Amino acid sequence: MKFSPVFIALLFLSGCAVFEPPEAAPACPEPVACPACEVMQCPEPAVEIVERIVEVPAPIPPQASTAGEMHLPIVGAVEWVYVEPAGLRLEARLDTGAETTSIHAENIRLVEKEGKRYVRFIVPDAATGDQVNMELRLRRQVLIKQHSGEPERRYVVRMWLTLGEMRSRVDVTLSDRQVFEYSLLVGRNFLVDTAIVDVSRRHTQAM
Repeated sequence: MKFSPVFIALLFLSGCAVFEPPEAAPACPEPVACPACEVMQCPEPAVEIVERIVEVPAPIPPQASTAGEMHLPIVGAVEWVYVEPAGLRLEARLDTGAETTSIHAENIRLVEKEGKRYVRFIVPDAATGDQVNMELRLRRQVLIKQHSGEPERRYVVRMWLTLGEMRSRVDVTLSDRQVFEYSLLVGRNFLVDTAIVDVSRRHTQAM
């Protein structure tokens, strides 16, 4: 049985109408935010200031300048002292344990003039390096016991010492103080009833 070409073309066209092309796959939906998954931010709690405390350092109380029933001036363990008649300003150690004041002296010689004995000696000025020659009347002689060897004989003269507003004429022992830090040692014969020594202070007296 033969079919005409026209019939075959019609049959082909009718087949295309029966078989429709498949529909396209649906597009993926847009992602939806999940409110339950969001991190909840808690508000800062309200702070009520009840009292504000400001710490203020306590002022340092001034150091006392006098003490004792006699209201004696308080001085330090190291002070500047003016020595006369040498005319020297020396840094001195103040020691209540020493009975007599002592000063470093060199080239000490005992001389006699008109039946009276004098002591000639040199007092070095550590600040300037000058050598001050002095000659003073001999007050007395003392024997100082040494840790080893024979006792040492020392001469005692009288000098004026000025510490701040305190001035007194006292006996001073002439000795070799090269091994000590201070060439002048002020002892009790100047300090008693004159000043109170506070070993925690230094240079309290203006000069």
